[in-house]
Amino acid sequence: MTSGDVETVERTIPALPAAIFALLADPSRHRDIDGSGTVKEAKNAPGRVKLGDTFGMSMKRGVSYSTYSAVVEFDDDRRIAWQPSAAGVMGTLIGPGPIWRYELEPIDGGTQVRETWDFSPVRGWKPLLRRARSRSDTRAAMEKTLENIEKLLATS
Repeated sequence: MTSGDVETVERTIPALPAAIFALLADPSRHRDIDGSGTVKEAKNAPGRVKLGDTFGMSMKRGVSYSTYSAVVEFDDDRRIAWQPSAAGVMGTLIGPGPIWRYELEPIDGGTQVRETWDFSPVRGWKPLLRRARSRSDTRAAMEKTLENIEKLLATS
């Protein structure tokens, strides 16, 4: 679903919310689930995050770069969101990035997982994110992330 400065994808995953949440709340597992292929390695991350925690991430999209994220929403086994920012001077210049949010709803046969990319808080470079290609590329990566979560849980 596209709405304003938000993209949302949903998938029913045949797993319990706690199992899905465990992957999402462990930054060291983000590389395993990332559908974009840009996440490389968690840095300075607790094993399981909670509200207010921060963690770093080594990324690569053409060139290598680093981000740090703050956990901005947290409801155990139900909802988690983090907001990345670029590290160092770049982060100061461009401000915080989009919020990545996951909402989990138990249903018959598993969990309805909703992933949201909310770039409404972004300053300055929001026009780039509003472009159709940015949105479609991000949406495809989000769909792949949910597929990756399902595959990981099916094999564990």
